[in-house]
Amino acid sequence: MRIIGGEHGGRKINPPGKMPHTRPTTDIAKEGLFNIIQNNLDITALHTLDLFGGTGSISYELQSRGAVESTIVEKDTAMYEFIKKTAATLKLENFNVVKMDVFKFIEQCTSKFDFIFAGPPYALGTIDELPKLIAEKQLLKPGGWFVLEHTPRNEYKDYPLYVTERNYGTTIFSIFVNKEETAG
Repeated sequence: MRIIGGEHGGRKINPPGKMPHTRPTTDIAKEGLFNIIQNNLDITALHTLDLFGGTGSISYELQSRGAVESTIVEKDTAMYEFIKKTAATLKLENFNVVKMDVFKFIEQCTSKFDFIFAGPPYALGTIDELPKLIAEKQLLKPGGWFVLEHTPRNEYKDYPLYVTERNYGTTIFSIFVNKEETAG
């Protein structure tokens, strides 16, 4: 696994050998996702939230490209420790790692974010609740994006805030945008 762009671009990250519940986003899908993000958002102005952090790959990429602040939520102890260790190695600042169940985190979260990414386990039975909860709990700032990684068997075109999707074979990114106008 590697960081593709930004300050730490090209840097290899070696996650623990056995990661039974993680499925890191492929480099091709990640490159595609970051091309979309960079063409539409100013990463250097983003407060980000990474749900189901896994190896931390997406958050490292956001931080490497200058995100203001990143929060990453991961409940698995081994992966949580790995993310904390990697963040320290990379000397990431404003990088908050939360060890908690994602749905509990969403339920009690009072912050709003410019960019939220969720790469849940593909077998997660409650994946379809994520876009609804993000909208209901109003976790996106005006103009904020929520990107949900999923397989072709999930469909979100009729969900609140849905805008478009990008397909990378077995990986699809559905993009939801809070179209409220920003004040000022």
